[in-house]
Amino acid sequence: MTFIVAVDDDPAILRTLRINLRARDYEVETAGDGRSALQVIKERTPDLVLLDLGLPDLDGVAVLTRLREVSSVPVVVLSARHGSDDKVEALDLGADDYITKPFGMEELLARIRAALRRGPDQWVGDQSVITTDTLRLDLAEQVASKDGEPVHLTPTEWRLVAALAKRPGRLVRQSELLQEVWGPAYHRETNYLRVYFAQLRRKLEPEPSRPRHFRTEPGVGYRFVP
Repeated sequence: MTFIVAVDDDPAILRTLRINLRARDYEVETAGDGRSALQVIKERTPDLVLLDLGLPDLDGVAVLTRLREVSSVPVVVLSARHGSDDKVEALDLGADDYITKPFGMEELLARIRAALRRGPDQWVGDQSVITTDTLRLDLAEQVASKDGEPVHLTPTEWRLVAALAKRPGRLVRQSELLQEVWGPAYHRETNYLRVYFAQLRRKLEPEPSRPRHFRTEPGVGYRFVP
């Protein structure tokens, strides 16, 4: 049974999540603050975390940061914060998705299913390791280095790299990338791609402002050039 940890300081929201998720055969544990959430996750690794940003003790961003230090479990952020800066920060720290309150339960369930479906691509043989004069990307082990120095990539960043790297030199359209990395409900969220490719270029390109490997075809898609 899929195990989900729901974290929110609103008891009514937690009750709604608990009832609806259990009705669909998910196992659910709830937490009303950040420290309780981290303790629950420490005791038993969940399959997915639903995380509110506005928590009374540790901010949700702090919880996400600590979680990403030890786990790549999918995280869907639930927040009343509608500003793009908050969304960018959460995605930048490794959240897999972001949904603003109030939200429809069917939409949330669809996003949960999409997040649970996404997993690391399976690679075999030499295809799993890509090397250039500055980069080494081990897609199977999810280990990256630039100029010999280790680089940390989030789980979502790895999925984007893998989606492009398995089609070297080929144009991958925006809608195709969104559906492959985030799921079929995300064919229009091109802002996600802008955020993540800016991050990847900062981390992996020799000159982020003049990308060599992760190239944009404006309004169309992206390609990886080894």
